[in-house]
Formats: sequence, structure tokens, C-alpha cells
Amino acid sequence: MTLIDNKAPDFDLEGSDGKRHRLQDYAGRRLLLFFYPKDNTSGCTKEAAGFRDLKPEFEKLGFVMLGISRDSLASHQRFIDNHELNMVLLSDPDASMMKAYHAFGEKMMYGKQVSGVIRSTVLICADGIIRKHWTKVAKAEQHPAQVLAYIKDFHCE
Repeated sequence: MTLIDNKAPDFDLEGSDGKRHRLQDYAGRRLLLFFYPKDNTSGCTKEAAGFRDLKPEFEKLGFVMLGISRDSLASHQRFIDNHELNMVLLSDPDASMMKAYHAFGEKMMYGKQVSGVIRSTVLICADGIIRKHWTKVAKAEQHPAQVLAYIKDFHCE
């Protein structure tokens, strides 16, 4: 089942800003969710740093950005501090949001089938409908620029 053209699944998670974040908090706003496996790891750091550097561009286009992993809020704070991240990171310890957004499940890792976080990104327009879903992102360091290029050419209300 694809997420594209479907209503975004609800969520209710704690954020690195000390607040709870729910989908309804973003009603009428454009939302970019990026799911990543682990704070302070090589690929995740490159991806988060890319989104950090491009965040002003995303904001000019009217997007709010949230990063989501299973890590604790304390781990998120270390990640933010270590890499001067400028976005809110949500903690999804039981992967409930990740499962709803198809960002947790079977994947290949070092040639073996494992269950875990699938690096992916979801674009939700102001109407609450998912318009783009990047599944199984392979090149974490290139992904933020690819997302920005897509958004610049895409009309999202």
C-alpha cells in the first residue's frame, strides 16, 4: 500500500523542544518528515546536516521540518548539540509513527534481511495529504538537496 495521495497518519510524540507534537498541530501547514535510523551515526549525521543547511530554503517554501528516530530525547539533544541542528527531532521509541509511515520494517543491511528503521522522507501538503514519499533513501548525504529540488518544482497546497 502506498502512502501517496492518502491522508497522513496521525502521530503524537515528544520533541527535542520539550513539547508534544501531533499531526493536528500542523493543520494547514506544509510538513516534511524525515525518518532516520540513529543519532550521531555517519549517514544520519550527513543527512541531518544537509537538512540543517537547507532549512532556510525549505522554510521560504513554507515547509516545517521534523526529524524522527527511535532515539531518546537525551540522545536527540546530544545529536543537536554535536552538529548544531536547527530542527525539532521527535522520539518514537516504539516505532509506532514509523510503522504508520512505512519507515520501519524489513530491510537489507550488510547483505542480511533485518527489521529496523527505513531511512525515508514524507511530504505532507497543507490539506493533510501525503504527496510524495521517498522510500529507502540510499544516499543520505544527497537526499536533502534532492528533496529541495523536488519541492521547488512541485505545487503543494
